[in-house]
Amino acid sequence: MNPRTAAGLSARIDAIYRTESRRILATLIRLLGDFDQAEEAMHEAFAAAVEQWASDGIPDNPRAWLVSTGRFKFIDKLRRRTRFDTLTPELVRLQDDARSNDPAASELDGLEDDRLRLIFTCCHPALSTDAQVALTLREICDLTTEEIARSYLAAPSTLAQRIVRAKAKIKRARIPYEVPSPAELPDRLEAVLRVVYLVFNEGYAASSGDTLTRQDLSGEAIRLGRLLAELLPDPDVLGLLALMLFHEARRAARTDDTGELVRLEDQDRKLWDNATIAEANTLLDRAFAGQRIGAYTLQAAIIGVHANTATAADTDWNQIIALYDLLLRLQPSPIVQLNRAAAVSMRDGPQAGLALLDALATDEALATFHPYHAARAELLRQLGDPAAADHAYVQALHYVSQTVERRFLEKRRESLQLAGTKPLRPG
Repeated sequence: MNPRTAAGLSARIDAIYRTESRRILATLIRLLGDFDQAEEAMHEAFAAAVEQWASDGIPDNPRAWLVSTGRFKFIDKLRRRTRFDTLTPELVRLQDDARSNDPAASELDGLEDDRLRLIFTCCHPALSTDAQVALTLREICDLTTEEIARSYLAAPSTLAQRIVRAKAKIKRARIPYEVPSPAELPDRLEAVLRVVYLVFNEGYAASSGDTLTRQDLSGEAIRLGRLLAELLPDPDVLGLLALMLFHEARRAARTDDTGELVRLEDQDRKLWDNATIAEANTLLDRAFAGQRIGAYTLQAAIIGVHANTATAADTDWNQIIALYDLLLRLQPSPIVQLNRAAAVSMRDGPQAGLALLDALATDEALATFHPYHAARAELLRQLGDPAAADHAYVQALHYVSQTVERRFLEKRRESLQLAGTKPLRPG
């Protein structure tokens, strides 16, 4: 094979790996019943493809070829480990399955279910949330352990151990590799959507670190959302995808040229991605047309009001507050109350908003939540009470861990001091 042909083949195989490897892995996990063995078999199949396709050419259905080759590579390895006169039940099953199926056709039956199976297995409620997130990013998104660790500011060894323990628990507890039954689906789907949204939030508003956003993580979450919407177009799935897209459409305007935070009301809306907003609008309409309206759909509707408004001054705060009222009935939480209070302050003035925030002062969930203290600081500032505002800024700074947000709060506090307020020492 001449170098140009070899390079072309290598590029084709690389492209197939990028687009098909997670599908192939999901099917091999179903066939082999083991995460690590399936991943090893998949890589061996791609290695075999490099050699065999050079002489035979790329098959008509490369995915089926790779799945079949990966399965038989595993059977051969299992056979070599077994005494020639002893057949383990696992080997008997695999060999019988292989003989009874046409590798080019039936091994890919239910492929879409395989990807759903993998998602629901990685997000099984028997696993901790941290394990669900790490396993989802590793097995479904194909991020390396180092990439996941870097995104979550954790040691690679810690992430690796978390993934190993999660896989061991799946095997030990015999967690079924299956799509939940219709009766189980609502509860199980909620766990999946929670993991996807956790990944998105860490990418869209990083909890710590030197940058406000991590586009690789939010991008992976959106990719997962699109996959779920394709495989399982449930109203909650559509609502979550719409919510993520509305947020993502504003990414370019959330920081200025120096990387500093820009508040929603100060953002240059010409930088918002109108095509992404249009896609989110279509998804939101589909979600509202479903048989039920979930929390993600209502959150998407709230963000959608902002996304579809030409200027901050034109924002329909009545509509936003009405949507928050619906969300509070469906999913009461102090965070939702905090956000509603901010909306009320925009409609009815800072005193009305502050009264609602002060009513939440004893809520333990908000005591260490820096946006709560930052919101109070801004309203106290508007009400002409710089000393109380300074105290609230100090509390917010005590709890913030994100560098860009910290700089923003420090600048807001400094502007109070420039106006003559005696500063408090951060505690």
